[in-house]
Amino acid sequence: MTRTQIQLPDELYLRAKKFAIKRELSLAEIARRGIEIFMARFPEQEAKSARWQLPKVNGGGIKVPLHQLHGISEQDETARSLRLR
Repeated sequence: MTRTQIQLPDELYLRAKKFAIKRELSLAEIARRGIEIFMARFPEQEAKSARWQLPKVNGGGIKVPLHQLHGISEQDETARSLRLR
């Protein structure tokens, strides 16, 4: 096991120390578990292929002809402004 030092803001240190005492754990154990959770949440990503490709987008859903977009956007703005009042 590797030994290390970390610097914490005073408030965070006090909160972590109280948390550890309530659960009968050491501050080091709290730090280890926190790092384990963080690493599980953000796993190391696999190396990406050297060749970049344009992302594929699923354009499904409702298709609206261009000549109708202006009217739809005006209706949407009107509806939103009525909700804000």
